[in-house]
Amino acid sequence: MLKGDGRLGHDLDPHDRAPRDACGVFGVWASGEDVSKLTYYGLYALQHRGQESAGIAVSEGDRILVYKDMGLVAQVFDESVLSTLRGHIAVGHCRYSTTGSSVWENAQPTLCSTAGGGLALAHNGNLINTAALAERLAPGTTRATSDTEILTALLANDANDRERSVEDAAAELLPQVKGAYSLVFMNEKTLYAARDPQGIRPLVLGRLEQGWVVASETAALDIVGAAFVREIEPGELLTIDERGVRARRFAPAEPKGCLFEYVYLARPDTTIAGRGVQSTRVEIGRRLAREHPVEADLVIPTPESGTPAAIGYAEASGIPYGQGLVKNSYVGRTFIQPSQTIRQLGIRLKLNPLREVIAGKRLVVVDDSIVRGNTQRAIVRMLREAGAAEVHVRISSPPVSWPCFYGIDFATRAELIAGSLSVEQICDSLGADSLGYISLEELTAATTIPAGRLCRACFDGSYPIPIDEDGLGKYLLEKVDA
Repeated sequence: MLKGDGRLGHDLDPHDRAPRDACGVFGVWASGEDVSKLTYYGLYALQHRGQESAGIAVSEGDRILVYKDMGLVAQVFDESVLSTLRGHIAVGHCRYSTTGSSVWENAQPTLCSTAGGGLALAHNGNLINTAALAERLAPGTTRATSDTEILTALLANDANDRERSVEDAAAELLPQVKGAYSLVFMNEKTLYAARDPQGIRPLVLGRLEQGWVVASETAALDIVGAAFVREIEPGELLTIDERGVRARRFAPAEPKGCLFEYVYLARPDTTIAGRGVQSTRVEIGRRLAREHPVEADLVIPTPESGTPAAIGYAEASGIPYGQGLVKNSYVGRTFIQPSQTIRQLGIRLKLNPLREVIAGKRLVVVDDSIVRGNTQRAIVRMLREAGAAEVHVRISSPPVSWPCFYGIDFATRAELIAGSLSVEQICDSLGADSLGYISLEELTAATTIPAGRLCRACFDGSYPIPIDEDGLGKYLLEKVDA
């Protein structure tokens, strides 16, 4: 079952969107449970990881049904749709595009046929040897425009031999796949999960009374009432069915978890590697205050991404914390494109200053990152217009100077303001009185994870998986197919 080809509106300023992760994945094996609703709520908890499309695949044991469309989880699914998605296994996905454009054809889960039935797959991350993988498919097998569809087709092809299980096919294929991938996939009777050998994107296992859950973040386990069991290890493949959970290793673990998950991507109520994201972000703010002190009257966050670090900054500096900007939570996605008059108001559709709070004050404005700089520039201007005496910008990550090839939509160095300007030049560009970024060393220390076990490439340009520049590019597959 396939639904829809419509498109929904995008962010008001697509040229200055926040950093975006590829997607969120969720899978459940639970006999006697309403797995489609569990998956719906799991995806709802992961909505921040992907807001372009959503989909759910289910099986009762004899066939797989897939329902997906463009838009938010709550826009794609309703009670009547979920009631038709019955089974004891489900795989869900919410997507942002990193490889493959934002169109219905690239919504997930992807579905392929095998000699033994169907195969549905959901993927968080980004592959870096997509072109080489595509060459292994017979001509006409797929007109894929995403790395996920190619991966699904390869896995289905490798499993087409009836003597070969999906588990064995995956264990042989995945060592040949390069890049970041946290996968949740299924056939009619079994749920599978796998994580790349570097473990760049998070993936966790949870326990239900009558089954098991796999999800991108622990927050999704919480919302469906699953108890956290453990993180899925880098280079590990799980098989889940009526016999329980079986684990096998398809590659040695070489942990390189994404540092930016702690800065922005993950929910604050998620735990990664035993460390709560909220407490980490507050600690980052404390360290930021010690590295970049300033005399000021009030610390305010850019809501909501800057809030934990702003709390930490206020604690360490002794400067009072307050709310100086009000966020409209309903603006991020919209069916109605704003008129030119409204568009010119820019950031005010999302944020508006509390004039009585900030007038005459020396402000410290804390945010998680600066990508292109347009949003921060507009905020500084807005605060000055509202009467701020001084505006000091503090950023709870180092300058984002390098593109990400592992699942965050940092496309090219030219698009990143820190790719070509110094901190002093960025400060002048923003119109701020001062600008301070936390150092990479202090950010890493706040996570309590050794630097050697983290991917920090967007900050230092050191990529843990070698990059073949000839095989990269967000629209590589569309260009090949054109």
